[in-house]
Amino acid sequence: MIVPVYKNEASIPDLLRALAALDGKLNGRLEVVFVVDGSPDRCHELLLAQLPDQPFAAKLVLLSRNFGAFAAVRMGLMHAAGSLFAVMAADLQEPPELIVQMFGVLSGGACDVVVGVRAARSDPLLQRWTARLFWSAYRRWVVPQMPAGGVDIFACNQSFRDALLALEESRSSLIAQIFWLGFRRAEVPYERQIRQHGSSAWTWKKKVSYLADSVFSFTDLPIRGLLWTGTLGVLTAVALGTVAVLGRMLGMIAVPGYAMTLVAILFFGALNLLSLGIVGAYAWRAYENTKHRPQAVALTIQHFFKS
Repeated sequence: MIVPVYKNEASIPDLLRALAALDGKLNGRLEVVFVVDGSPDRCHELLLAQLPDQPFAAKLVLLSRNFGAFAAVRMGLMHAAGSLFAVMAADLQEPPELIVQMFGVLSGGACDVVVGVRAARSDPLLQRWTARLFWSAYRRWVVPQMPAGGVDIFACNQSFRDALLALEESRSSLIAQIFWLGFRRAEVPYERQIRQHGSSAWTWKKKVSYLADSVFSFTDLPIRGLLWTGTLGVLTAVALGTVAVLGRMLGMIAVPGYAMTLVAILFFGALNLLSLGIVGAYAWRAYENTKHRPQAVALTIQHFFKS
């Protein structure tokens, strides 16, 4: 189990108690990888002092600076061992008991990754509204299969973990990568809890930056927008230019040079947008090749031999 930690000093005692209870429900088979993401408080010192007394196995990874939650998750997955893996934030807004349910689903062998779907949120009204706005934009522009409330917690088997770590991209979206990979996916609903300690580091500025990374890494929507806008602009310029020329020929436009000026501005402005879209389409394809994503990911490979 991977737990990224950042500005959660006050949550450490409750977190350790919750993980100890979770270890009991898993019959003592829990290993927790704590990844301290360059936290400015005493998270690392507290964990370093208290982990030797815990009933569960643990690893403590301290990053050299704050690299972001998704980089911390990847680091935790790299250092985790076992056949089943789960990711949970240290603020306990996702109930730890959900891990038991997710592992139960994975143990059945019917899926490779389980994502937690928020059936309800206990967050303040403004936070619920901004989260709904963010994930609505994410579903519309990046991952249409994304649950309406987004994904903050997931569990997977070793095959999925290895495939996820094979995608070595820095400015990207871990959540979008989960859906891009495909595999057999299941969903488990839960109610997001109120944060008991501290304040979230997941600010609106970080949400906008993360959304931008997701859009530019997983969709060519902005480029297609330029292409469509440029194409419609050129057609509109041709139509309005025709009207302006006819108006000039019929004496309805008396201002000298008006028709040619209007046609030139409309046509070349739209042509610039269309040209940017075409160049962007080539740049997008070159950019896609630099990410070195596999062309396909095999779910299973079975061999059959002659009897």
